[in-house]
Amino acid sequence: MTSRRILPLLLAAAFGAALPATASAQQKAKNIIFFLGDGMGPSVVTAARIYRGGEDSLLHFERLMDRTARVKTYSLDYQTTDSAPSMGAYMTGVKMNNDVISQAGARSIDPTKEGVDQCGANNGRPAVTILELAKAQGRATGAITTTELTHATPASTFAHTCSRDAAYTIAQQLVPGGAGYNAALGDGVDVLMGGGRNHFTPRDTALNPKGRPDGRDLMAEFAGAGYYVAGTRAGMMSARAGRKFVGIYSAASHLDYAYQRRPEQPTLAEMTGKAIDLLSTNPNGFFLMVEGGKIDHALHDTRAKHALEETVAFDDALQLAVERMRAIDPGLQNTLIVLTADHDHTMQINGYPKRGNPILDIVRDYATGEPKKDADGKTFTTLVFGNGPNRPDVRAEVDGVVAQSDDYHQETGVHKSSETHGGGDVKLYATGAGSASFKGTMENTRVFELMKAAGGL
Repeated sequence: MTSRRILPLLLAAAFGAALPATASAQQKAKNIIFFLGDGMGPSVVTAARIYRGGEDSLLHFERLMDRTARVKTYSLDYQTTDSAPSMGAYMTGVKMNNDVISQAGARSIDPTKEGVDQCGANNGRPAVTILELAKAQGRATGAITTTELTHATPASTFAHTCSRDAAYTIAQQLVPGGAGYNAALGDGVDVLMGGGRNHFTPRDTALNPKGRPDGRDLMAEFAGAGYYVAGTRAGMMSARAGRKFVGIYSAASHLDYAYQRRPEQPTLAEMTGKAIDLLSTNPNGFFLMVEGGKIDHALHDTRAKHALEETVAFDDALQLAVERMRAIDPGLQNTLIVLTADHDHTMQINGYPKRGNPILDIVRDYATGEPKKDADGKTFTTLVFGNGPNRPDVRAEVDGVVAQSDDYHQETGVHKSSETHGGGDVKLYATGAGSASFKGTMENTRVFELMKAAGGL
């Protein structure tokens, strides 16, 4: 090599400029799987780890994902974000106002009481999502969730509206050829799973009082557009590759909490495995979004045990996805898997509990193992919330058995009817093709840019 070539390479190495990439470094992630633990802030991750295996253990995603980063979560107009603009930032690379679904520059406007948007023609513009980019390149696409399919996180992958509450408008953007369809989805999202069938089916005063006021049966329209339509776990399991699929497993709301799940509803891991089976047959690759949405619901309700069970179920889905993709794509040479949260919550681990004490228990003394007391001589739990509905005017003793029961609501500091999100940063984990770029502290919009670059989108 001549000195004329050596000097620029040495300078580039010294000052951090990009050196010529190897073929391996340039490998495109034709498959991207994006996992979103709704509300899964750092304290939730730590508590779930202890809950599952103890202080010295690791969750599956901590063990299997080899790159980590820290993500800032604020929205365009709020210091503490809600799920819509945070997920929108991940999916589009654009900061948006709270409540807005993948609509750049839009003001949030409440929908009608019937759940139809009132955004207006000049209220922002659709921000192209990574799912839409993947679809435009001929890749298969999917969005699966434990919430309603029209909820803020899944909606931000495929819909555009100024309000996350415009559920009926969001639903109709999914049906190819129907009124209100989002044409940027091409021939349609290939795999869709979640709850909230009422947003897709006609209103019936007795049987479906929260159904569509316009009388449309979007499930029938999906079938007419060539989709295999399922309403149960058994129906999902019978689906075969080569045909688009929509599975909506709960009639009028979100799916059940993991430990209360009815057998007709699939687990998030089962949905994830089935989605990979259906999408991975596309030779061009695929984009899949997987949301553990009910982590957030449990935290809003200050029920820590539910939140930790949901996090464990989310962790199981990630493990299955990594193992399945390593079998399909050894070494994940063509697959990028990213896992993060959209925002934090106010749950904290407090009180210097003894190591080995159950994370849901009351705090016990390090030396004696006896219950510790607050300034008023009352016991208290390790997990507490900064705000929420369970703030007694006068604290009572907390029994350890009660504190670890299924439906115990942790105590809160500030009284609110529902616990709020937290404004702290969240953690991100990545592995596979292009994952080396996920490092340091970054804006949530940067996650989109890195996924887009890794996938060549």
